[in-house]
Amino acid sequence: MKAPPRLQPLINEGLIDTVVRQLTSGKEAMVYVVRRGEEVCCAKVYKEATQRSFRQAVDYTENRKVKNTRQARAMSKGTRFGRQAQEAAWQSAEVDALYRLAGAGVRVPRPINFCDGVLLMELVVAEDGDAAPRLNDVIFTQEQARLHHTMILREVVRMLRAGIVHGDLSEFNILLGIDGPVIIDLPQAVDAAGNNHAKRMLLRDVANLSAFFARFAPELRNTRHGEEIWDLYSRASLDPGVALTGEFESHERAVDLGGVLREIDDARIEEQLRRLRAP
Repeated sequence: MKAPPRLQPLINEGLIDTVVRQLTSGKEAMVYVVRRGEEVCCAKVYKEATQRSFRQAVDYTENRKVKNTRQARAMSKGTRFGRQAQEAAWQSAEVDALYRLAGAGVRVPRPINFCDGVLLMELVVAEDGDAAPRLNDVIFTQEQARLHHTMILREVVRMLRAGIVHGDLSEFNILLGIDGPVIIDLPQAVDAAGNNHAKRMLLRDVANLSAFFARFAPELRNTRHGEEIWDLYSRASLDPGVALTGEFESHERAVDLGGVLREIDDARIEEQLRRLRAP
C-alpha cells in the first residue's frame, strides 16, 4: 500500500522499507504492518491530541517527571508549546514502559525504535502466522479461560514488581500470541509507587480480567486477585513465583471517631492561638 505521510520519514531514514497494510485504528493511534529487511513488524502512529478520544486524565499523568524545566513550566501553563510537550511525554511513556517491561521479562511487544511520533515494535503473531487477535475476539473453553487468566495475572505481577501498573488493562488490549497472551497499549501506564491512584487502577485492571474470563469460567467472577496482589506488593512479599489463591480477607478496624474529633479540636485551638500571637 502507499505509505501514509506519517510513515514516509521512516522510509526516507531507512528505518522501514515498505508499508504492507493497515492493521488497526484505535482511539489513540493507527497501527500498520511494515517490513524492514526480512523482518515484518508493526508501526504505531499516534494520533494528534485533537484527533484522539482518549483524554490524558490527571490520574494517569500524576507524578510523571519532565527533565526539561522549560517544558514542565509550559505544560503546567497549558501553552501551545506545553501541549506539544505533554503530547510527546504521553507518547514516550509507552516507549519507556515497553523497554522497562521487556527488560523485566513481561510479555509485551519488543520495542524496536521510536521516531517522530511513530513506535516501531514487534508484530505479535498467532499460530497461523497472521497478526494475533485480541482476547475479545476469541472464544475460550472453561479450561482455556482458567489457563489464560492465570498466565495474565502472572504478567500483572511481573509488571508490578517492575514498578508499573497498566491502568487500562482489559480484553481489548491483550493479544493472544502463538506462545500465549501479550499485553499491549501502555501510554497510560502509571508508576506503582509514585501514583496515588495506582492501587485503584490495579484493582480495576484485575477486575476487568476476572469479569471477561468469568464468561467462560464463572467461578472466576468472585475472586479477589487484585486485593491479594496489592497486599503482597505493599508488604514487599510479591514474589514472581507466588501462588495466588484469589482469596483475600480485609482487615478493617473501626474508625476512632473520638480521636479524629480531638485532633480537629486541637488543630482549631492551635490556629486560634497562632492568630492571637500574630502581630
